[in-house]
Amino acid sequence: MKKKILLVGSIILLVGVVGFQIIDKNLHMLQSPGAVVPNYEESDYGLRSNYVDNLKKFPSLNLGERTPFDLYRYGGRDKTSYMSLDLGMSWKEWVVYHEKQKPELMADVKEYMNSRYDFSNNPIEGVYMSGNRKQVMKGPISRLPEGVNSFEDLAQRSAEDIKAKDLFPYKPLAHPLHSTAHMVFPEEYLEYHPEHRRIDVDHDIPDNYLPEFPPPMFLTTHKEYGDITKGKEVTLGNYFEIFNGLLTPEQMEGLKELLKPTPSTFFNHTTFRVTIQPSAGVACFSCHANGHTNGAFEVAPDTRPQLARLRVGTPSMRGNYNLMQLASKRSIRSMDHFAEVEEYFEGDPGIQQAIGPRSQRRAVTNRMGDFNAILDFPPAPKLGPLYKLIPSKATEQELLGEKVFNGKGQCITCHSGPAFVDDYMHDLQVERFYTGRPEGPIKTFPLRGIKDSPPYLHDGRCMTLNDTVEFFNLILELKLSKEEKDALVAYLICL
Repeated sequence: MKKKILLVGSIILLVGVVGFQIIDKNLHMLQSPGAVVPNYEESDYGLRSNYVDNLKKFPSLNLGERTPFDLYRYGGRDKTSYMSLDLGMSWKEWVVYHEKQKPELMADVKEYMNSRYDFSNNPIEGVYMSGNRKQVMKGPISRLPEGVNSFEDLAQRSAEDIKAKDLFPYKPLAHPLHSTAHMVFPEEYLEYHPEHRRIDVDHDIPDNYLPEFPPPMFLTTHKEYGDITKGKEVTLGNYFEIFNGLLTPEQMEGLKELLKPTPSTFFNHTTFRVTIQPSAGVACFSCHANGHTNGAFEVAPDTRPQLARLRVGTPSMRGNYNLMQLASKRSIRSMDHFAEVEEYFEGDPGIQQAIGPRSQRRAVTNRMGDFNAILDFPPAPKLGPLYKLIPSKATEQELLGEKVFNGKGQCITCHSGPAFVDDYMHDLQVERFYTGRPEGPIKTFPLRGIKDSPPYLHDGRCMTLNDTVEFFNLILELKLSKEEKDALVAYLICL
């Protein structure tokens, strides 16, 4: 009986193996090669001849090697989408390499930035950020090219003429060390957080042109308190004392997670790092200080090669409760999702696995999103409940600025509603004005509280509100007068 059972079992197994081989063979036959258009004629859709053919090829660089400051002029693809955790040298050699390179690099960065901007530290008289400690800087400070007498003169020229003569003053900014990239913190922040001072690169914008630190924090749930922090930077060491009795337990948990440091690509405990000492990492509020921004910058994780990644400043988290689109290019649609995917590991899960995952469960990121959802914009005492200027509180210049904003300036097209944002992504096609790689659609940023968030645009190339107005006057070909532009800046300050 047992022999019969074994024989039957062997036959079934043999039939199964033969059947699997037949199925497997058929599966291989069924793996379709995909359609191919016969006699395909390539079309560049007007892009290759206008842009690609004029680009330089990205240089092949090792980690930490200096990169061109004009990376917008380069294009191409990388050998791989994945990042190696190999410094290319020992830790001691890495430190010595940057001890030698950093002073030379930062001297050249300063020279380059000064060639583009006049950092004269000239403030707008009587205008302060919401914490009433830091003045708003006057502009425009972008330097005009030789032979152009004024921004009004430049605005009379066509996009083709500006591009052909290389006259555009608002070309993209790159990371000063794009081969490594990652977060770079301003000096004002590093005075209190020396553990985040890098051995390879420093911030390239003077503190006077960055947000105040620490910034005030305003809550939708406790408007009556004004700045809930009373001039303090919220940390793991003091958040309980500040918020106990004002937040729900769930919000307290979310705030704690926003303050908790986590290893990141180059701020971590391994020797694959850019700090002299091992680091506990960074927290959300390391860059988004007090739920706002301290002016730190990074590069976006959304594309490759490494040198094509866009420099991005830290946006404010204020008013995110009224936004449906987060992140500059990835169009993330919820605050809890953003808390999950925040770019600690350059968009590369392999780095996360090697250095140590953030391990943020959905329940935790939901709570982080819940606290984010009560961060309010700063007060705007000249705006009424429908976000129009109150005539009795506004100056004639501010009222003119509102008129320009809603009319000739076309600002209202993308900046409407209570947050002054349309929650869309727009392709401004800025490459019409310079020879360079198209940057494509980027999200619209809200204008509520905008005076608190310099520098402007995703990469911070517009250092002041005046520069931002000049930028849009050029690329939208608005032909605004100087009076209209000054009025527009005065109105933006009211928001």
